[in-house]
Amino acid sequence: MKTANSEKVYDAIVVGSGISGGWAAKELCENGMNTLVLERGRNVTHVADYTTANMDPWDFKFNGQATREVRERMHKQHRTGYTTNEASAHWFVDDIKHPYNEVKRFDWMRGYHLGGRSIMWGRQSYRWSDIDFEANKKEEIAVDWPIRYADIAPWYSKVEKFVGISGESLGLRQLPDSEFLPPMDLTCAEQELKDQIAENYSDGRLLTIGRVAHITDENGGFEGRVSCQYRNRCIRGCPYGAYFSSLSSTLPAAERTGNLTIRPNSVVHQVVYDENSGLATGVKVIDAETKEEMVFKAKTVFLCASAIASAGILMQSTSDRFKNGMGNDSGELGHNIMDHHFHVGAYGTTDKFSDRYYSGRRPNGIYIPRFRNIGGQTDMPNFTRGYGYQGGAGRGSAVHEVREMKGWGDSLKNAILKPGQWNMNLLAFGECLPYHDNKMTLDYEKQDEWGLPTITFDAEWKENEWNMREDMEQQAKDMLRKAGFENIRGYNREDAAPGLGIHEMGTARMGRDAKTSVLDGNNAVHGARNVFVTDGACMTSASCVNPSLTYMALSARAANFAADEVKNGKFDYYG
Repeated sequence: MKTANSEKVYDAIVVGSGISGGWAAKELCENGMNTLVLERGRNVTHVADYTTANMDPWDFKFNGQATREVRERMHKQHRTGYTTNEASAHWFVDDIKHPYNEVKRFDWMRGYHLGGRSIMWGRQSYRWSDIDFEANKKEEIAVDWPIRYADIAPWYSKVEKFVGISGESLGLRQLPDSEFLPPMDLTCAEQELKDQIAENYSDGRLLTIGRVAHITDENGGFEGRVSCQYRNRCIRGCPYGAYFSSLSSTLPAAERTGNLTIRPNSVVHQVVYDENSGLATGVKVIDAETKEEMVFKAKTVFLCASAIASAGILMQSTSDRFKNGMGNDSGELGHNIMDHHFHVGAYGTTDKFSDRYYSGRRPNGIYIPRFRNIGGQTDMPNFTRGYGYQGGAGRGSAVHEVREMKGWGDSLKNAILKPGQWNMNLLAFGECLPYHDNKMTLDYEKQDEWGLPTITFDAEWKENEWNMREDMEQQAKDMLRKAGFENIRGYNREDAAPGLGIHEMGTARMGRDAKTSVLDGNNAVHGARNVFVTDGACMTSASCVNPSLTYMALSARAANFAADEVKNGKFDYYG
């Protein structure tokens, strides 16, 4: 790892090393740009630091459960029900050391280390369509996206060929196909639901295997990465590099160019701005361990620290020109927080296929693409936008036999060894509209240990989301019922707050006008044209599909644009 030099003028600085930052670094370095990546968390080495990747349940002191210390120190992370346990707690932040505030509940999941949340992400990867990019304009909601699907389609292809996306081509208008590796297999119960949906519905709905960032064919030239081993221990870090993370792919690609410098433990809190040139000249950093303050210089700056953190940096980047935060002429910085609302859907069981089981632990589920509000009979009277379903079918154990103490001796042992019923879960993910009053603010009275303001969230679901959720639950129950499943139970968690989907978006949205947006069509900050934001902060609407693939495509697109601008002398503050 090269040593960062505060006297040197880098061609580019990238703040954050996760999904967006990794792609920005790769593209910048491959364009000949001498690039410094600043990561606020610790250094992590691919494979060597995946300390729990090969551990079995009996290898953990508490059988993998969350310890009392984790529950106390990670109280907000743990309340989500996500895996802040012995196997993965080390990837998530300490809520006491890294506090935030809530006017209304907001579940902010964070990982401060090299690679960021690209190590722990769910890997579901879907393209957006023009239905998504045009919705705001057609419905006169918020502001229009400054790009369309045609602008980003080539970048989707570039990203997908490098990442490796397993999936099935469908030819859907609302869900464009990717550059696919072979799809993973459905279980027999999932195939049954797929067949029954096709037979019982005429509105275009269908079931497919999830589109997931896992290599299923090694012939694509994925340097240093091999095919998925079907262990489903992905959140611990994949020593095979089978799933995409910046640590296993984009950062090594950037490093191979010889143009990459990485500095961990670097808390970036401000972009330095020159009033005369209208350009950023670098960033201010606090060393996370020594508390030393320093400035790193560059010709262009990429903020890829996550939707909330990048917006926070811009909000702290005040000057005579930007009194309310860099790029905030519109007053929209920190507003329009979006996430996907979920924890709504239905379960069902079936007695069919009792003689069948599956092999391996498939790190993927099913997907039912959006079938609401895409025209004709699909349009709904009481909500706009749409939703899709993830989930899957499997066979549980007969552990209920133990709990109910049915039988003794041999009969009990035999019951324990038998698999339970096939069960199916349809879990919906719905689009949230961009509301100006869903926001984050900075609290300078409550500071963290580096003397920086903490973030306060004030966001909630509104009528459109609550109306959509009723349909999300009902349609899940109807599909299972028509397919012959039994014991159908719907669910709709009222405490499923924003942030729980871990798809925070919108805090520095793209747009066509500096009066109503923070970024332009190239992801550059209005009024500071050499500062780019390509993580979830840039999103102008939320779609209903997982956004990470779009972050990657936008990052690659913006990095290539910025590299050309630097080469052409457009960002010539340093000459």
